[in-house]
Amino acid sequence: MSELLHKKNTEDIIKIYFDIYNQLGYGFLEKIYQNAMFFELKNKGYNGKAQSPIKVYLKGQLLGEYYSDLLVEDKVIVELKACEVLKSAHVAQLMNYLKATKIEVGLLLNFGEEAEFKRIIYTNDRKKNLKNQ
Repeated sequence: MSELLHKKNTEDIIKIYFDIYNQLGYGFLEKIYQNAMFFELKNKGYNGKAQSPIKVYLKGQLLGEYYSDLLVEDKVIVELKACEVLKSAHVAQLMNYLKATKIEVGLLLNFGEEAEFKRIIYTNDRKKNLKNQ
């Protein structure tokens, strides 16, 4: 089995997630968890951006923008949730962020009643007819 794409980055992000989850628990708004993740990523030496814009195109025409919660090292999109459970719509949202960018790895982190995360891969060779930013 080959090495996971951006394994070190995603392992570190997940460790930070669990550290924050264990300290704060659940019940805060997403923005609090986003600020905590951003702060801890910076403390660990990671280059991160909060609310990083993602432009969506169709046939070369800009349709609009989304904003990812965190972009880490320009390699991993982190989407945060503070909901009861992760749903397929949350996975689809992150998958669409990956489709619209050159980023291939995404983490979906839920600060719900129980800690829950998903690691999503969408490689660039699968992204056809999309203008990547």
